[in-house]
Amino acid sequence: MQDPQQPAEEETVFYANCAAVKAAGAAPLHEGEPGYNYKLDRDKDGIACSS
Repeated sequence: MQDPQQPAEEETVFYANCAAVKAAGAAPLHEGEPGYNYKLDRDKDGIACSS
């Protein structure tokens, strides 16, 4: 059980490429969501693996 005075740890998610994002059923990824990486966002619009 988590101590209510301790902040929850943020989940770290990493995808090697958009194929991995799609295989995990996580596409598209929006900036700020777990797993988003600017390297996966080809057109730099804040949405990775959108196509």
